[in-house]
This record gives sequence, C-alpha cells and structure tokens, in this order.
Amino acid sequence: MTRYASEPLISIIIPTYNRPKQLTACLLSLVRSEYPRDRFEVIAVDDGSDQPMDSVVTGFENRLNIKLIRQKNAGPAAARNKGAEHAKGVFLAFTDDDCQPRPDWLRVLAKYCTGNSCHLIGGSTINSLPRNLFSSASQNLVSYLYQYYNGQNRNMTFFASNNMLLPARHFREIGGFNTSFPLAAGEDREFCDRWQHNGFHTIYAPEAVVQHTHAMTLCSFWRQHFNYGRGAFYFHRIRAGRCHTTLKIEPFSFYRDLLMFPVLQSKGLKSFLLTGLMFVSQLANSLGFFWEMRRQKIVLGHDDNHIF
Repeated sequence: MTRYASEPLISIIIPTYNRPKQLTACLLSLVRSEYPRDRFEVIAVDDGSDQPMDSVVTGFENRLNIKLIRQKNAGPAAARNKGAEHAKGVFLAFTDDDCQPRPDWLRVLAKYCTGNSCHLIGGSTINSLPRNLFSSASQNLVSYLYQYYNGQNRNMTFFASNNMLLPARHFREIGGFNTSFPLAAGEDREFCDRWQHNGFHTIYAPEAVVQHTHAMTLCSFWRQHFNYGRGAFYFHRIRAGRCHTTLKIEPFSFYRDLLMFPVLQSKGLKSFLLTGLMFVSQLANSLGFFWEMRRQKIVLGHDDNHIF
C-alpha cells in the first residue's frame, strides 16, 4: 500500500474520434497532473476513428496508467459507457479529447469526494482560443447556461460532460449516458437531469478547470448549434416522458439575458460581434430542434413547443 492510499482511485474516461493531435494534447496535460500517479487511470475510447489511436496511446504507456478501447462508431455517449465498463476506479472522471485539464484538476475534484459520496461534481471550462470568435461565442453560451441553471447556489442542474466526476456505482446504477443521442449534443444535459431525478445531488467546483481547445469556423459553429437543437429535442422528449409533463418554452427573459450576456462579459466591438453570434446560435438551435421534430414525424401542440 502506498502512502497515497487514502486518495480515491479515479478512472478518467476520454471518448475520442478522428482527433489524434487533440488527444495527444489532452494526454500531455494529464501527465502533468498533481494527483498521485498510482491513484488514477486513463481510459481512451476510440469511437471508430478512421485512423486508429493506437500510436497516440502507445506513446504515453510509460507516463500514464492508460488503456485504449476501440468500438464501432456509436457516438460519445456510447463511448463513455464503454469506458465505464472497463473502469476500476471508485470514481469516474469525464473529459473530452479537445480539453486539457489543469494539473490540479483531479486533486480539486477529489476534495469534494467522501467515502459515501453520491454527488456529481462538475468543474468549469475555459476557452483557450479567445481570438477565435466562434469558439468564444460557444464558450459564452456554456458560461451563460451554467449561470442560468446555477442561480445563487452551488447545486446545479447541468454540467457539460467534458468536466465532471461522480461515483462509479451510481453511474452504473442509473444506466450511464443515454445512447439514443446520436450526436455530442444533449446527452450530458439528460444525464444530469436523470441523475437528480434519481435523488442524487450535484456540486459545482469552479476551481476544477479544464481548458477547451476547439477551433471553429462559421460553418462548424452553425453545424454545432444546429446539432445542439437536435439534441435539445431528444432531451425534452425524454424528460417529458420521464416526468409525465409537456414540453415548455423557456421564459422570454432567458433569451433576452442570453443575448445580453456577451455585452456584460466583454467590451467594444467584440461584445457586439459575440452578441450577433449568440443570435445565430439560437437560430441554428431552433432550426435543429424543429428539423429533428419533423424528421421523427412527431406533431406537438402549440403549448408543447420548446426552442432550447
């Protein structure tokens, strides 16, 4: 037994798809982790990449306790669940291949863990490409959602899946991520909602930071938020079925404050450009939502419509 045996054993799960450079940067950040090396493992799940990730992972076998699992392309939700099946840790930590956790990331998250903890702990994400307006706008949206769903307390209702830690046994108990989500859009929101529906709690740990490196263009920005709209449809349909309610639209203040958020975060021309992109994101989101609704040939009444 090592002198670090009191630290909880954590399994870090990273779904990856066709991004060897990003995965390399992510794994390099974990090499610099301050957490005891024998108290965490890394599980990279290759979700059917065109170029297998073996060469990337092999380069870290002497620096990390790491394993690579391959599966046919099935989406990030299925990849995370596959990683959890092979995890040995008492706790599961999730991040993405285009993220670089800070050295103290695991140590900070572990502070919130206790032997009988049933909390989902979520950290904060920082955009590492501030000069990319599209990346900045996407980060602004996530920051706004964290603020909106957090309110004035630390018990949040939503965490992004690129920065969360939770007990492995409770993850398996509620069935992991919902694999009916075909895209990286909405499955984390649904998981957090189901987590709390099962009586478990969440804690916000803003000092547990990962840096997000996702370079975007107008085309990829539009596609991402269109897919978010598709994911939102899945989420609200599943949630309505679980809670026996109808789909409801957010209040007008949600959208008003969303468009004003960039102005409150930055100054000058950039703030107005970001506001414009926030409007574009919601337009794409709305179109994605209704496109998915029509694709599944589901007709909802007026009171059931929900944009985000």
